[in-house]
Amino acid sequence: MPSARSPFARNASDPARRMRLFATGLLLAMAVIFVLLRRFEGPHPAWGYAIAFVEAAMVGGLADWFAVTALFRRPLGLPIPHTAIIPVNKDRIADTMAAFLRANFLTSQVVARRIAQFNFAAAAGGFLLAPTSGSEGRLRGGAASLIADVLEALDPERLGRQVRAGLWQQLAKLEVAPLLGRMIDAAIADGKHLPLIAAGIGKVGEVLEANEDMVRGMISERSGALLRWTGIDGKIANKVLDGVYKLLAEMMVVPGHPVRARVEAGLEELARDLVANPETRAKVEQAKLDLLENPAVAEWWQGVWERIRTGLIAAARDPDAALAGQLGSALAELGVALRDDPALQVQINRFARRTLVGTVSRYGDEIVRLVSETVKRWDAQTVTDRVEGAVGRDLQFIRINGTLVGGTFGLAIHAAEWWL
Repeated sequence: MPSARSPFARNASDPARRMRLFATGLLLAMAVIFVLLRRFEGPHPAWGYAIAFVEAAMVGGLADWFAVTALFRRPLGLPIPHTAIIPVNKDRIADTMAAFLRANFLTSQVVARRIAQFNFAAAAGGFLLAPTSGSEGRLRGGAASLIADVLEALDPERLGRQVRAGLWQQLAKLEVAPLLGRMIDAAIADGKHLPLIAAGIGKVGEVLEANEDMVRGMISERSGALLRWTGIDGKIANKVLDGVYKLLAEMMVVPGHPVRARVEAGLEELARDLVANPETRAKVEQAKLDLLENPAVAEWWQGVWERIRTGLIAAARDPDAALAGQLGSALAELGVALRDDPALQVQINRFARRTLVGTVSRYGDEIVRLVSETVKRWDAQTVTDRVEGAVGRDLQFIRINGTLVGGTFGLAIHAAEWWL
């Protein structure tokens, strides 16, 4: 529970306190002037106007003093009904504030309407390209420090699981087979599959060379006893290995080799099946789900997340170093793309709007409940100090205006009475 007289409350209420002293001083000045005018009243008509002014000014000032004071406390400590309105009704005020916030700000329609014309992508791009000096630099540094504090305060394992759950949920919704099929098809069309095939052939050769003894042993086991006794099994093994090495070499250097052509045809067929074959798509989808449910993948993600988290904390603690070098260049390039690419802006803005509207729709009640419960946990003095610190200066102008307006009306009434 916050303290009743925090430094923030004292600093915020200093202007209000000065205005309160001024309003009170003005009221006391009217009282002193009234006493002096009554004490030295003369026959001249001006005395009547002056007395009427200060008399009405005192009434107006006292009435507005009572009205303003009754909002925050009991005037003179007296238990007058319907005073100390804010402290007495702080729980009802909290519920009213929460309901007002929910009805007027945290509805899907209101949020969608207010952000419809806002260009999130361009704003983000401009921020990434902005210099790090001045107020923007302080803002960026404060935001970086806040991010670091949040990441350090949250339970890393629980946060990692929550991030994984959200990521896994999105991956589960994404059908990867058509995406993979189009990627393979595009790679074949651009000839980007050829280096991969060559690398695969070379890797097969390396694996075979590293396991020659195992291959020779397998051939020897499958040979008859007579062949092993005569040593012919070794010659057969050599012939087999030499033939395989020759085949791999020919596949490597001859682009139109039949086996290599068959591999390329198989890739093309796989790309078509990934896009158009329901059975292949179902198998890939099941393999994806099995992979996501594998405990080893979850454990691997925890390690990846911990490295990401520590990297983010280090970068946030030293934003100048983080924005230097390759990261700074990458952020600058991203900022240019976000600022200048209309197609990218459309996609980013659509995603941002959907995310914000969905968040408000899903968590709006929780947000307003947090506001309501927070205000209810404050003690009455804290509520009084914060509200009075925020609007007290303007409330004291009511007292000042009441004093002056009351005096003006007193003059008008006295003039009307004189002429009638």
